[in-house]
Amino acid sequence: MILVDATHTSHSTARTGIQQLTRRLIAPADGSAAFAPITYDMFWRAWRALDPDEAEIANAGSASGKSRRAQWSVRQKWRGRMARLMGDAPPFPERAEALIASEVFPKEVGAAYRKLFNRIDGPRVAVFHDAIPLTHPEFTPPKTVARFPAYLEELRQFDGVAAVSQHSHDALAGFWKWAGGKAPPVVAIHSGVAPPAEPCGPPPSDGVPQVLSVGTIEGRKNHAALLEAAGSLWAAGARFELHIVGFPRPETAAPAIARIEELRAAGRPLVYHGSLDDDGLEERWRSCRFSVYPSLIEGYGLPVIESVARGRPCICSAVGATGEAADGGGCLALESVDPESLASAIRRLLEDSAEYEHLRATAFARPVRTWADYRRDLAAWIGTVKRISP
Repeated sequence: MILVDATHTSHSTARTGIQQLTRRLIAPADGSAAFAPITYDMFWRAWRALDPDEAEIANAGSASGKSRRAQWSVRQKWRGRMARLMGDAPPFPERAEALIASEVFPKEVGAAYRKLFNRIDGPRVAVFHDAIPLTHPEFTPPKTVARFPAYLEELRQFDGVAAVSQHSHDALAGFWKWAGGKAPPVVAIHSGVAPPAEPCGPPPSDGVPQVLSVGTIEGRKNHAALLEAAGSLWAAGARFELHIVGFPRPETAAPAIARIEELRAAGRPLVYHGSLDDDGLEERWRSCRFSVYPSLIEGYGLPVIESVARGRPCICSAVGATGEAADGGGCLALESVDPESLASAIRRLLEDSAEYEHLRATAFARPVRTWADYRRDLAAWIGTVKRISP
C-alpha cells in the first residue's frame, strides 16, 4: 500500500494543479487501485485515515472549487481535540510500503512527517510543483514567500523528490546546489491530464468565434495583458468572444477583475464564468475555437495540455514550463506574452485559417500524457528509490 498525504485536498474543493494531481492519485478515473489517502489532523495532532466527509471532498474531482483554503468543520475540530485529550488512537491504515507527499505542505505537516516516517517500510517521496515563491516573489502572497525557504529545506527529509516538469526539476536542483548540504535525488516526472470522455469534434462553425482562457485569476497568470490585447482587437473591429474561467485569488486578482468589469460595462463580448465544475468546463472547451494561456511563470502549465488534448490550439509562452508543454505541438508559443504579442497571435488564429487548421490537426495528432501514465511512472520510480533518511 502506498499512502498519499491528502491533508489539504481533503479539506478544499480547489481545482489547482496540485489538487488535481492529488485527486488523480487517490481516485483515478480509470478505476485502477487507488493509493490510500491520509491526513494530518492538527487538532488530534496525529496522522489518520480520512473520515467520510474528507473522502468525499478528496474524491470530488468535478467540484467547482472557489477557494484554496483548507476548511475544517466544527465537528472535526472538536472530535480531534477530544480524542487527543482522551488519548484515543486515530484510525490508520496498516503499515505501508511507501509514502507520497503530493502537496505543498505547511509547517505543522512538515514537522509531523517524522512521526509518519516510522510507519513506512519503504521510500518516502515528495512531489515538487514549482519554485515560484522563490523565483518570482512579486507574484506570491508574502506569507508563502516567507514560508518557502523552510519548505525547501524540509523536502530534504524525503528519500526522493519528483518534480512535475523539467523546469521545476532544474529550479529545485539548482537551489539545493546553491544552498549546499545533503539533498535527496530529484527526477522530473511530468504531470498528466484528464482527456475528454468523448473525442472533441471541430469547434462550432456558426456564430461568433469563442476564445477561452482557463486559469486562476492572479497576477502571474497575466490576465491584464490578455484583457488589454482583447480590448485593442475589439476596438479595431475584431469579431470574437472571450470566455474566462477561474476563481480569483484575493491577493493579486483585483486589477484583472476590475478590468473585466470595465470591458463588460463597455459592452465588449467578454464572459467571466468564475469557477466551473467538470461538465461546465468541458462545454467551454468544446465551444471554443482556441485557447489563450498568457501565464508568465508556471510549474507545469496544465491548461496548455488540456487544450491540446481536446484538439484546441493554445497560445502560450515559449518560456519555462509552458514552453515544455508547447514543445509537443498544437500550440502557438510566444517569446513574450505582452499585450501586443498576444493580440497579434489571437488575430492570426482568427484570420489565418491555414495556420489554425495546421495547429488544430497537430493538436489532435499529438499523443497526450494522461494521469494513468503519471501514476504508472511515479509508482515505477518509487520502486527504484533507496531509503536514505533515518
